[in-house]
Amino acid sequence: MKSAVGFDAGRAWRIRLLYSAVWWLAMPIVLLRLWRRGSKEPGYRQHVLERIGFYPRQAPSAAARKFLWVHAVSVGETRAAEPLIAALLDAYPEHAILLTHMTATGRATGQALFGKSPRVQQCFLPYDTGWMVGRFLRHFKPSLCVLMETEVWPNLIARCRQYRVPVALVNARLSARSLRRGKRFATLMTEAAAGMSCVGAQTEADAARLRQLGGDNVHVTGSVKFDVTPPSALLELGGLLRAQIGNRRILLCASTREGEEELILDALARRSDDPAYADLLTVIVPRQPQRFDEVVEMAASKGLPPLRRTRLGSAAMQVPPEVRVLIGDSMGEMFAYYALCDVAFIGGSLLPMGGQNLIEAFAVGKPVLIGAHTFNFADITEQAIAAGAAQRVSGAENMLDAAMRLLQNDQERQLMGQQAVDFARQHRGATARTMALLQPLIVGVGVGV
Repeated sequence: MKSAVGFDAGRAWRIRLLYSAVWWLAMPIVLLRLWRRGSKEPGYRQHVLERIGFYPRQAPSAAARKFLWVHAVSVGETRAAEPLIAALLDAYPEHAILLTHMTATGRATGQALFGKSPRVQQCFLPYDTGWMVGRFLRHFKPSLCVLMETEVWPNLIARCRQYRVPVALVNARLSARSLRRGKRFATLMTEAAAGMSCVGAQTEADAARLRQLGGDNVHVTGSVKFDVTPPSALLELGGLLRAQIGNRRILLCASTREGEEELILDALARRSDDPAYADLLTVIVPRQPQRFDEVVEMAASKGLPPLRRTRLGSAAMQVPPEVRVLIGDSMGEMFAYYALCDVAFIGGSLLPMGGQNLIEAFAVGKPVLIGAHTFNFADITEQAIAAGAAQRVSGAENMLDAAMRLLQNDQERQLMGQQAVDFARQHRGATARTMALLQPLIVGVGVGV
């Protein structure tokens, strides 16, 4: 039987059954990998039962809560969700927020942002089997499911539809590459897209691709990341760290991915005898915390004396002049790193990984350098380049050359920083548009579980 939205519901059910079977067969391997990852990141060995749908019994007062459920898979999505969660808490005081994650770093970020709020509860989202998701929904009884960015899970959406929990995909982005991958599983993805009540896309291009995948009720709301306000405490911390570094020029390499640090460090090593680079301090913040040690060792092996950010104790401690690389081995301090730098390179873009969020750097007024591979942030990157807030570089060598040109030209660097601030301001307002999209789903909607 064909559904009204143009997919074969029976075929979709059978394929989803097969998809669930694959999840169950893979579960021992998934849990083993989770445990092994926990040897480097202890957070992955905590709350393991939540990942398979078992949650502690709630106190009567907590069980009576009306939850608006926001799923933010990892660090970037959690930080992006901050202005939306704040707006939801303000607009709907009778509700609490259930904030779910898949990564331990995402959960830690959520704790740092919302840990003091009695109306925000965190947990891990279970793996995408119908049985586990069903247990999750029956336990928390959410009134609404808000998925951040690209998190589309077939069983999750199917179970929400079964239990009459409306699903909204917000701050949504879909690259051309992801669209091609999604079309390989067209039946599953079309059913999932049909199960969403509404979609708030970041750009017109994202909206068009989401419609191709089967999305209905798709609106362009912009990116809520532009509405994130840099915390004053982190900006102050950045100033303190800058004072500890002293009168040196600072290049930040933010959210670097595996393989990129070696390219950057090799390029730096080749310039170690160049007088122009004598006072340059390169701050490298790997995206994955389990790689901090590896990057420290890598810098040392290339003759670039490193120092860990966590080794900087009191404000009186100064970064020794012989240190060439500062490793950002702390969590939740990205705004501080942006505040202390003169120029920021955004990682995930030297190699074909799609890039990382560059909006936070704009909010702090920093010139941005970005590599060739930005398919996850294609439209925003091109707009930023056109606005003079960012420059495209072709590799690690070219990135260092571009950074040095900016570091040696105060006027150009300051102009680019102001253009970054202006660009960020012009794109604010996505949170309000997203709230307007969600409002009909929240008001007057009962719990269907």
